[in-house]
Amino acid sequence: MRLLTSVSEADRVLTQRAASRIPPGVAKVLSAVEESAESTKLWCGAAVAMAWLGGWRGRKAAAAGLGALVVAQLVSNGLCKQLAYRPRPPAEWIPHDEVADRPDSSSFPSGHTAAAVAFTAAAAPSWPTAGALCAVPTALVALERVQSGAHYPSDVAAGAAIGLASAWLVRHAPALLLRHWP
Repeated sequence: MRLLTSVSEADRVLTQRAASRIPPGVAKVLSAVEESAESTKLWCGAAVAMAWLGGWRGRKAAAAGLGALVVAQLVSNGLCKQLAYRPRPPAEWIPHDEVADRPDSSSFPSGHTAAAVAFTAAAAPSWPTAGALCAVPTALVALERVQSGAHYPSDVAAGAAIGLASAWLVRHAPALLLRHWP
């Protein structure tokens, strides 16, 4: 119980700080990155660029990234949001008008973060440079989800964990299947 109280208090403090201390110009950049990531547009575009520019390595990175993204979306949005409803952070914590543009679905976990982390973490081993480039918008998406009041930091952390697990699963599934195939 004490841990949950501590997490709730950390969520409140970090959400209020992110919402009030990020300069308006930075907030506009964060919003633009989040908008491009909406409906996975950013990650699909990155996959096309990887496949086009990266040859075999780029196609492998793109396929792994998209596969992990699909798994992360299914787990975060298709399963977790259905099982664990959590309201969005209170509007009074958010001192700007972005709070009016939040979805009505469960706050837990952050599906945007899950997708971003999954794509980046799965693509990076095949093409580290592309993975490093994708890490920048991934971090911005995660920050924006808290700054805009769409999620608590713990929702973003859970989304990141789902993304990492999805990337690991997609990258290791072929070897696991081959090892255990009759």
